[in-house]
Amino acid sequence: MSNIVPNIEKQAEKVVVGLSGGVDSSVAAALLHRAGYDVTGLTLWLMRGKGQCCSEGMVDAARLCEELGIHHEIVDSRDVFEQSIINYLVTGYAAGSTPLPCSRCNKAVKFTPMMTYAREKWGINKIATGHYAKLSFNPESGRYELRRAVDDTKDQSYFLYEVGQEELSCCIFPLGDTTKAETRKIAADFGLATAEKPESMDLCLVEANGSMKAFLDKYLTPVQGKIVDTNGNVLGEHDGTYHYTIGQRKGLGVAAANPLYVVALDPIKNEVVVGDRAEAHDKECTISQVNWVSIAAMNVPFHAEVQVRYRTVPAGATVMPLAGDRARIIFDEPQFSIAPGQAAVFYRGDLLLGGGLIESKL
Repeated sequence: MSNIVPNIEKQAEKVVVGLSGGVDSSVAAALLHRAGYDVTGLTLWLMRGKGQCCSEGMVDAARLCEELGIHHEIVDSRDVFEQSIINYLVTGYAAGSTPLPCSRCNKAVKFTPMMTYAREKWGINKIATGHYAKLSFNPESGRYELRRAVDDTKDQSYFLYEVGQEELSCCIFPLGDTTKAETRKIAADFGLATAEKPESMDLCLVEANGSMKAFLDKYLTPVQGKIVDTNGNVLGEHDGTYHYTIGQRKGLGVAAANPLYVVALDPIKNEVVVGDRAEAHDKECTISQVNWVSIAAMNVPFHAEVQVRYRTVPAGATVMPLAGDRARIIFDEPQFSIAPGQAAVFYRGDLLLGGGLIESKL
């Protein structure tokens, strides 16, 4: 076995591992099984119809459990996925926002339901996943602390900001100290069939439908409207505001001397507003549904590094807590592509402090 295998304390504790059928969750299960955990595999059936994350994934997850000699169950979560994720996405896009389904799915569909199912069905109080994130307990604060993974190119802590302390107290993230390349090497060393399985490059709904546009067109009726600049001048037409997102440059169908970006969506006027790159920057935003993760709720302003998209670099900002689980964020420098519906997650170094959903730009 390779010397890159992370150090997982050997014990006979029972744990339920969420298995998607991909290499990451497969390795998480194999590592815990090798360390002596009593592992049960659990796969959530999320989507109706065919989709890589479900039909193929369920088969691969079942094959893995057979290889490891562990029990495997599939839970029909299609109804909760439709209510919590599909309806959430459709409603959000129709309202002119760009919803973030992955963090909502982790909280509403995966971690909390998995924890409840494991306790009620088997009396198991530990759940593990293949997420790239690090978790530890701080006895001084009495809180579980969530940190970025070692592999900053695969770190998924951003998508875990909605997970609460109760769920985190039950979690194990075996891949937090492992790079993606090391994960594949471990899978190969274990002889897992998923070792060379291609990585999922998109949202499960996008993979199942071909594109986000195709998915949304199943639920929303395209209505033509105007593409205007920030002064209200008509530059072209669009076939539905929900086909666009803040910061988008390609596919606008508008000819201009300089590159144009989507700076606002107005579903009431049925307009897509575009401008130059400078106009796509904002220095402030408000967020709602704030969840405090590694620290207790703050009631005074503090400085942090705030990340407003999964692939953006965190930027210095002052977070000003407001009443009603809301906050105002004032960035040190204007930030590109702040989109309502996405998450603003605040860090101190690699420590995830908390986060919330972007409500509006200021």
